[in-house]
Amino acid sequence: MKRAGGFTLIEMIVVIVLTGIVAGMVAVFLRAPVQAYVDSAARAELSDAADIAVRRIAREVRRALPNSLRVSGGGATVEFFPTKSGGRYLAEEDDEGAGYLDFTDSTKRSFTVVGQMPSPAIVPGTDSIVVYNLGPGIDRADAYAGDNIALVSSVAGNVVTLASNPFASAGATAPILSSPARRFQVVTGPVKFVCDLANRQLVRQWNYTPPATADTAILATNVTACRFTYEANIANTRSGLLGISLTLARPDMPAESVQLFHQIHVDNPI
Repeated sequence: MKRAGGFTLIEMIVVIVLTGIVAGMVAVFLRAPVQAYVDSAARAELSDAADIAVRRIAREVRRALPNSLRVSGGGATVEFFPTKSGGRYLAEEDDEGAGYLDFTDSTKRSFTVVGQMPSPAIVPGTDSIVVYNLGPGIDRADAYAGDNIALVSSVAGNVVTLASNPFASAGATAPILSSPARRFQVVTGPVKFVCDLANRQLVRQWNYTPPATADTAILATNVTACRFTYEANIANTRSGLLGISLTLARPDMPAESVQLFHQIHVDNPI
């Protein structure tokens, strides 16, 4: 009679025990490289997020209106006017007619652009003209105070008409300074980059001038530390240096963090 093949219960238990021992030994040796890979992937993800955020800020800061960059909130916020384009205006010394930008008569709201019109095109009702911005707090030369900035009302050929002419405001204690190079910049509203540590975010804000409601876009999450510094705090500085310090860490891996420090050269040609 042929005997049936198979395993006894004792043999199965021995195999299970030996398999468990071998698996445990393998896991000990594999745990470290697997954990190292997971940590490395997490750091790479955080590094990419931080790098993209600071490069986005750098790209916009390089187009900032000269002398409009300012840091506030103990380094939590950096603010500036983005420059869309620019050009040169016809000055009174060049034309005795009505086509120049008038710095004495506020009723004259139109001026002629010398040469090619700015590109991209000026959008009436949205874009504004700024002349000779010297920086925050400078009397009659501060775009934040509305001294030397005017909303564009219409554009016809090379003639730009403003909604008002603040460059020749009546009753002003001092006249608006004309640009030595007869240069103007086309800007939209100011923007801010804000370290929102309460929500662990770095955000961009715009369209926040009252009565408008601020629009917000998230540049980075998992932000545990963030600070802006700007070394040029005097008016009419030809160049400045904006520093950005950004630290990111994932909530599920707080021990794994990346810190990035980036400096941006800021040109202030006026």
